Amino acid sequence: MVIEIKDVSKIYDTGKIKFTALKGINLNVEKGEFTSVMGPSGSGKSTLMNILGCLDRMSSGKYFLNGQDVSFLNDKELALIRNKEIGFVFQAFNLLPRLNILENVELPMIYAGFPLKDRKNIAKSALDKVGLSDWFKHKPNEISGGQKQRVAIARAIVNNPAVIMADEPTGNLDTKSSVDIMKIFQKLNKEGKTIIMVTHEAEIAKHSKRIVTFKDGEILQDTIVKDRINLV
Repeated sequence: MVIEIKDVSKIYDTGKIKFTALKGINLNVEKGEFTSVMGPSGSGKSTLMNILGCLDRMSSGKYFLNGQDVSFLNDKELALIRNKEIGFVFQAFNLLPRLNILENVELPMIYAGFPLKDRKNIAKSALDKVGLSDWFKHKPNEISGGQKQRVAIARAIVNNPAVIMADEPTGNLDTKSSVDIMKIFQKLNKEGKTIIMVTHEAEIAKHSKRIVTFKDGEILQDTIVKDRINLV
């Protein structure tokens, strides 16, 4: 089991207003799954993603990531877990403009203490996997949105994380680029990578194997995708 959460709740308390974003969520994700998380704005899906990504803390419950209880680790411990166990892909790409593509992909390995030679080789291999082996000297402002997201995926896989978490990865892309990104995710999943993806697009979710739908802080549905769009 890569992810196991038990009775997870999240309450935002501003002092004047209390808002319950998650209400006793139970969810398991097995190794090698490709799961989409869907739901309207305010449904709790982004809150769940932030907790799963160790970017936010739950109010109550238990969270096991790759067999480790990460429920109430301190900030430093959470940062180490994020770098080691989670590869992030964001809608806004989050690439550093002053660094070239290769240097952007190397960043997680720098934080993890990889030797320089290993970093270069692993980063080039990751860029090759996403079809950008000839572009590593370019800066982010010299490539398209679809290519930027490929770089973000390459960066997400270099530390061989337990899970790749993608938050609206096609939100800023055109249709063709979105399909290209889904094809890369499916290839990675076929190689055994576990992927959890937040999306508001039903057509994008059909590229995954499972859809978990949220409403009002609770899981409304948890279904296997029967009409899956297979690209690989």
